[in-house]
Amino acid sequence: MTTDLGTADPDAKKDRRGTILASVGVLVLLGGLYVGAHYLIGDRLPVGTRVGGVAVGGKTPAEARSVLESRLADRADDPVRLTSGDQEFTIEPADAGLSLDLDATVASAGGGASWNPARMLRAVVGSAEVDPVVDVDQDKLDSSVATVADAVDKAPVEPQITFDGREPEVRDPADGVEVDRERAAETISSQYLARDAAPEEVPTRTLEPTVGSDALDAELADYATPAMSGPVTVVVGDDEVPLPVRAYAEALTIAVQDGRLVPTVDAKKLSSGLAEATESIGQKAKDATVVLRGGTPTVVPAQDGIGVDAATVATALVPVLDKTGAERRISLSTTVTKPAFTTAQARALGVKEQVSTFTTRFPYAEYRNINQGRAAALIDGTLIKPGETFSFNDTVGERTAANGFTTGSIIADGVFREELGGGVSQVVTTTYNAGFFAGLEDVEHKPHSFYISRYPVGREATVAWPSVDLKIKNDTKYGVLISAGVQKSSPGRQGVTTVSMYSTPTWDVTAGVSDRSNFRSGGTRTDTSDRCVPQQGVTGFDVTVYRYFAQNGKRVKTESIPANYNAADTVLCR
Repeated sequence: MTTDLGTADPDAKKDRRGTILASVGVLVLLGGLYVGAHYLIGDRLPVGTRVGGVAVGGKTPAEARSVLESRLADRADDPVRLTSGDQEFTIEPADAGLSLDLDATVASAGGGASWNPARMLRAVVGSAEVDPVVDVDQDKLDSSVATVADAVDKAPVEPQITFDGREPEVRDPADGVEVDRERAAETISSQYLARDAAPEEVPTRTLEPTVGSDALDAELADYATPAMSGPVTVVVGDDEVPLPVRAYAEALTIAVQDGRLVPTVDAKKLSSGLAEATESIGQKAKDATVVLRGGTPTVVPAQDGIGVDAATVATALVPVLDKTGAERRISLSTTVTKPAFTTAQARALGVKEQVSTFTTRFPYAEYRNINQGRAAALIDGTLIKPGETFSFNDTVGERTAANGFTTGSIIADGVFREELGGGVSQVVTTTYNAGFFAGLEDVEHKPHSFYISRYPVGREATVAWPSVDLKIKNDTKYGVLISAGVQKSSPGRQGVTTVSMYSTPTWDVTAGVSDRSNFRSGGTRTDTSDRCVPQQGVTGFDVTVYRYFAQNGKRVKTESIPANYNAADTVLCR
């Protein structure tokens, strides 16, 4: 039997053709399903996706965006809260440059068309918790962090030793703290849009002082203690004078410089103690001043002195203060010392003419002659520089016998009493009025508790050491020279107190006064003490004084100054 190998079996060909067609059909079917799946779920977010706690799984990007926009909108303006110790900071998103980027958030969550099978599979079975994408204006965020840092940052405390008398006052070292700004910015960004977020602690780092307690203890033992052990001998030529501890103690400071404790002596603080200790050496420099000569303000020129220079002494002291015995010694040469207030500075004050004067009169009493004369002498010649404040108590001092005062009548608890310095209120009232009409600032004044008829109503003042004072500030650009004097009273003649002020005119001042109102009467009391002074009762009332300021004939401003006078009881002494 012969077989024709060149001839194919028709049935076999049909089988192969069917297999190929079937395979192509399957591929076409699968392709169709794949394409269909792409168009059905290819752009949807994975089914279990949540963004900031909001469920958006299975939604198209547009649907997800709409849901997030509505659900996260109420959080978008919520402030971020941070705490540091007992401080709490509220940071507004707009101020920190924070905003929600919805498109980037949806893309980050898996939204958007894709042919990736794995991606399409995740759309059916995937799940994820996704953080919202935040748009950040870095400059604004850095500015918000800087605001927090300004409140939280605390520099480390370096040790320091100063002296009160001979006793060291020690400042111990202490850690500081500063905000970790990079981490703080990350914390603010991450907390933005967080649901029900509790305040986060501000991230910080500790800053240690450059010098610790061990070095401080060593400096106390090795330098501070011997520094206070005794005087230092100052040698100038053949002269030797002791510089006592009190002369330099307050000028000495041991503080951190370049990572170590270094002693320094402040020349300015040293100068007064040094001048006192070395006054026998050379001649003290004299400041320029302004005095009245023949009723005309005259500048008395400054004078150079000869002595030891405070800055030179300050430098020389440092290396010997930790020494003992004969080594506590410095040798110096005299130098020309300059006055603190120069002739040019005195002339620049512009004290040229009388700008105000005021006179009051008082009945005869020898204590008034003594006390008013002493107070006037102490304030006479006082020069108030621009910006300075004159204080009656600081200038006159406590009214004591040692200070030249005697016993006289004062008002205490609504009645007259005998006390040292009685009667000085006459000088206070006169000075107050001179300052009033010179246009100077009334910093502090207190009228008498009840009205005394020899004084201008509402325009008078009293003092009491040390609590009640008269203070007048020179708020002009010129110096003010005070001239004060008393013509003594006698049994047949009233005394006269006059205070004048000299400067360059700034204001033309006039005064006004309201009617008296709210009258009140006192009672009668009997005083059996040995300090009793009999008095007739006085009616109390309220009144307002007006001070009018003018320049070039035009009123510029007005001040209202109320005065409230108590009623005074009639006092019977028994």
